[in-house]
Amino acid sequence: MAQTTYLPTLKQLQYLVALKDHGHFGRAAESCYVTQSTLSAGIRELETLIGVVLVERTRRVVRFTPLGERIVEKARRVLREADELGDLARAAGRPLSGEMRMSVIPTIAPFLLPRILPKLRRDYPDLKLYLREETSGQACEGLNHGRTDCVLLALPYACGDVETAPLFDDRLFVAYREGEMDPSASIRPAEIDETRLLMLEDGHCLKEHALAACNRPEMRAEATMMGTSLHTMVQMVDNGLGVTMLPEMAVDAGILDHTQVAARPLDADNASRRIALVWRKASPRERDFRLLADVLAEARP
Repeated sequence: MAQTTYLPTLKQLQYLVALKDHGHFGRAAESCYVTQSTLSAGIRELETLIGVVLVERTRRVVRFTPLGERIVEKARRVLREADELGDLARAAGRPLSGEMRMSVIPTIAPFLLPRILPKLRRDYPDLKLYLREETSGQACEGLNHGRTDCVLLALPYACGDVETAPLFDDRLFVAYREGEMDPSASIRPAEIDETRLLMLEDGHCLKEHALAACNRPEMRAEATMMGTSLHTMVQMVDNGLGVTMLPEMAVDAGILDHTQVAARPLDADNASRRIALVWRKASPRERDFRLLADVLAEARP
């Protein structure tokens, strides 16, 4: 009689990966929309099936064994491949239909999405677009782990082994309270007082793009990294606390409305960031992503 081989289920692998991502049984269970006892039982069944301990459980800490760490990475690949089975079917159907998970960085999402979402809903009513706003690092990690299908971000940024569809260039502007700087057509980096420069906190790639464009090493040391969003930065500038950098799409979307803040283009080499859509290489939905990129490109400032 042939020996029966019992294989791990996708659900068990999903529970294991969720526990690794959240480091907590309760939060992992919430992310999988199951009870904590169901998730815990599923992982125990997986351990029994393969005959090894994957997770050391204590009251305060969830710690993966070395083998558990390796199996989690393998599980991520298996789950990603399983997702692509559905992608293959969707790719054979109508363009831009079915579910799609897209991450968008915070310095793009509130300014570009309102322009383009109505068009997507009108022209592609069968597309169910799930949006997640997160920093470039978090978004690229989610893409590589299969949590996200594509990412709308700003280049240059190292996002791993991805395909890229550049959309348009987004110029950088210097924002200041009216009357604090010479209202010329543009502002050179040398005219910026680095001791009054307000920047987004670490994790936002706009900070790196702006500092690289200015090419003044002292700015990195002197600039105050304190803003959590571009809207917060504008409010600080409006209160006379300093100057900041804004992307053109934010200015064009009216971020300065009802303030005493003015903005002029930064006059420097590479004084722009390139907006792009990226996705995993060899994805079966490449046609969909390139079509989505074409639609997004129409929203350029």
